[in-house]
Amino acid sequence: MVNPLKHIIKLFSFRGKKFYCFIKVLTSYRPKKIATFELAFVHKSSLVKDVNKRIISNERLEFLGDALLGSIIAAELYKLFPNKDEGFLTKTRSRIVNRAFLNEIAYKMGLIKWVKVQSHLDVSQTAILGDVLEAIIGAVYVDGGFEACRKFVLEGIVAPYVDISAIAKMDTNYKSMLIEWAQKNKCAIDFITHENHQVGDATASFISFAQIDGEQKGQGHGVSKKIAQQNAACEALKTVSDFIE
Repeated sequence: MVNPLKHIIKLFSFRGKKFYCFIKVLTSYRPKKIATFELAFVHKSSLVKDVNKRIISNERLEFLGDALLGSIIAAELYKLFPNKDEGFLTKTRSRIVNRAFLNEIAYKMGLIKWVKVQSHLDVSQTAILGDVLEAIIGAVYVDGGFEACRKFVLEGIVAPYVDISAIAKMDTNYKSMLIEWAQKNKCAIDFITHENHQVGDATASFISFAQIDGEQKGQGHGVSKKIAQQNAACEALKTVSDFIE
């Protein structure tokens, strides 16, 4: 089977040395196979194909990068907050890996200059930049291993763009955020909440389901209806990027 990465450079119009230098400065890492990083910028809408006429995209690298980002941030929070419980760590991590937050960071990094998409798409109004950032994380891992990837996440993303202490103190209203997103994107939001009668679960008296246009997108538990809905909205927000693309 032909490896499509061997043909990436021939297929794309990235500007050679400038792109290499951009990646080197961005990641503080010297790429071995620049084609891996070029692939990270290719959105599926661009319909770029390899020599076997198969569409190439950054989705596999994005999948990998998403998992790596979550685990690296989780480990860092575990170390930084030794006295905080799982709920605090989960909420703080979700605020950092939130799609809207990643989009903002990716825009500040200047990734939009190199993204390959269909010409009619307004990249700034989608989750594409956040996806590309995750794909770059995946590319660093594939090309340089875990330590290079971890260094990029902590020194190239977190250190310059993320104030972990401030984020940890935030009291995020996920329900309001979801409703605001729904209004902006003209979607219907519903919360179906009822008592949780599961025996022995004293800490989760209510269960709530967040629906977007009638489709369940989040589920949450809590000792009150309000907390259950907040947790359901938090989970639903993680799917928003996929929903708006």
